[in-house]
Amino acid sequence: MNTKKLQTNIQTLRGSIAIPGDKSISHRSIMFGALAEGETTVTNFLPGADCLSTISCFKQLGVHIEQDGQHVKIEGKGFNGLKEPESVLDVGNSGTTIRLMMGILAGQDFSAVLAGDESIAKRPMTRVVNPLRQMGAAIDGRKGAEYTPLAIRGGKLQGFRYELPVASAQVKSAIILAGLQAEGETIIIEPEETRDHTERMIQEFGGKIEKDGQTIKVSGNQVFKGTNIHVPGDISSAAFFMVAAAITENSEVVLKNVGLNSTRTGIIEVMKSMGADITIEKKTSEGEPAGDITVRSSRLKGTTISGDLIPRLIDEIPVIALLATQAEGVTTIKDAAELKVKETNRIDTVANELSILGADITPTADGLIIKGRKALNGGTVTSHGDHRIGMMLAVAALITDGEVELADPDAIDVSYPQFFGHLTQLIK
Repeated sequence: MNTKKLQTNIQTLRGSIAIPGDKSISHRSIMFGALAEGETTVTNFLPGADCLSTISCFKQLGVHIEQDGQHVKIEGKGFNGLKEPESVLDVGNSGTTIRLMMGILAGQDFSAVLAGDESIAKRPMTRVVNPLRQMGAAIDGRKGAEYTPLAIRGGKLQGFRYELPVASAQVKSAIILAGLQAEGETIIIEPEETRDHTERMIQEFGGKIEKDGQTIKVSGNQVFKGTNIHVPGDISSAAFFMVAAAITENSEVVLKNVGLNSTRTGIIEVMKSMGADITIEKKTSEGEPAGDITVRSSRLKGTTISGDLIPRLIDEIPVIALLATQAEGVTTIKDAAELKVKETNRIDTVANELSILGADITPTADGLIIKGRKALNGGTVTSHGDHRIGMMLAVAALITDGEVELADPDAIDVSYPQFFGHLTQLIK
């Protein structure tokens, strides 16, 4: 496993960067482009490993896709134009790819097998398998289809009413994608509101979906038309630089064209509640709101993060934990047990790795307790193959006194191939 010596004891961060395209929206732009009729073009696509896995899967399903960096052209096949793949569909490290593909394949009149890397093989799939089975799909796999590889035999689906046991945009989206191919109406009730990129994209492609609070209704037999999609910058990627600017002395960083979808802006609300100096210049954007975010070094205080805020910042919790180490007082994160089934068990991983650097952080059954303000020291840490852990540790290194070495830094390429280049660009 390769390692990387991180830049440490940085005095200031200044400048502006254009955040790469949103990972969630990039995935969905490929999926809906493939399921639409006619041509779809995507600009500011994120060419990270996860999104490239989605392109690879659809090519195996017979969709012609041309990708040149951040620009993608898709010749849509419609829901009835996909073909049976000749080999296993490899999703790599991408949980979004596998779970949303399950919803798409559930309605197809052919068989397919989905598999991924070692991390995917450990992630729970019955949360998607069970509702799809209720709709009529035949799905088998390890331990009753709890784990990959998964064999799916799609077919005629029936719409139904389903209350999600956990707040998960991936599970919700899989059921919506199956519902678009089902007879009748599918009704989904969320325990808390989750990111709504799937619902917005259905409308961008000319489809219909109803949303009333946490209740979503979608009907089958819809036809989508190809369109042009511009992907805003990923706020989950921007979060690392937002925190970096807030905890590094004498810093001011401008993050350009960041998605400001209200189901994703929990990070901004939490940072402001902790005293972070953040200003936002909103800009109009079709489909998804976006704008420029400026963050300056700040005096921070501890807070409590829980309840319906958690789904709106679930991917940002690792870097929020780092932020909390530099805040006066105690920060408590609760109701975040979902972190245990991400690329790693992020509760334990965050606690272990930040403790190596001198943080006072305690894992709990559903979150973390962080006592600040703590000076961080050097050490040898690892991403554990998790891109968000890797980026969080690179940001932590900025304020450490002593050398930090990161094992498996390549995991960051999953969502942010330019991360280290952008970080170096801001160091003054």
